[in-house]
Amino acid sequence: MKLYFAPRTRATRARWLLEELEVPYELVTLDLARQENTPPEYLSVHPLGEVPALVDGNLTLLDSLSICLHLADRFPEKHLAPPPGSSDRGLYYQGLVFAETRLEPEVMAIYENAQRASDANTRRHLAVVLDTLDAALGTRDVLVGGTFTAADVVTASLLHLANTLKLLDGHPRLVAYVRRHTQRPAVRRAVSG
Repeated sequence: MKLYFAPRTRATRARWLLEELEVPYELVTLDLARQENTPPEYLSVHPLGEVPALVDGNLTLLDSLSICLHLADRFPEKHLAPPPGSSDRGLYYQGLVFAETRLEPEVMAIYENAQRASDANTRRHLAVVLDTLDAALGTRDVLVGGTFTAADVVTASLLHLANTLKLLDGHPRLVAYVRRHTQRPAVRRAVSG
């Protein structure tokens, strides 16, 4: 497997999951400031010139969520996805989709507008999203069942950004969730040079 990666992008999720799996992979780091994502060689891998891209044999995936889903299923013995057909699997899908479609757009809107006053409606909607996530987490350490999954990788990565932007005030359980998961050894390997 080969992961095309750039630091501080959604590619970190894919790298984090690869490190959790402890499987061999080749890391190709692209310097986006130097436009290393625009030569024809890379555009033949990812036509949009974005990261991440994962090449796994004849399969190429171009989105961090699809990469995480694929990797968790490709290595079922690592238990980073609940078994298909289980009720936990439904909650796992819900956690991944909620993070990607509800949490990420709100956090990214605030992140991208950090230089300007943030839209009050966006902040109010984010508060509802965070309250919903907080309630879903409850007193558990993980989103689904009793074990860390790819849903935690995606959610914790987004909540880490939200915490960095000081958006988790009033949500101490979410702050604790972020801290717990971003201290995992795989995260340290994923964000290291």
